Amino acid sequence: MKKFADAFHGLKLALGHKAVRLQCILGILALIGGFIIHLNHSEWLAFVVCIGLVIFSEIFNTAIEKIGDYLNENEDERIRTIKDLSSAAVLVAALTALIVCILCVLRRFVS
Repeated sequence: MKKFADAFHGLKLALGHKAVRLQCILGILALIGGFIIHLNHSEWLAFVVCIGLVIFSEIFNTAIEKIGDYLNENEDERIRTIKDLSSAAVLVAALTALIVCILCVLRRFVS
């Protein structure tokens, strides 16, 4: 049970960060959009996985940034590279989610 309590505490901490909150809001908007365009079962699965992937990657990015800040408060090119790589992971996840969203929306117009 303590593991779950720790995990929920971590989620609460994550939601305290603007970038994580933004991704959650965008995810909620995507879900609302999914209801509006009447996603089928497969599309819902893709949407939920993409939203989870983006939020997951943003939480990890935030954690990596915190570690970098803890290890060195000064500008350090090595830490900057690590932070940039973790930000790139969020970008890849977000672009993947965007492509899935576009494909689901386009299907409505092409079919």
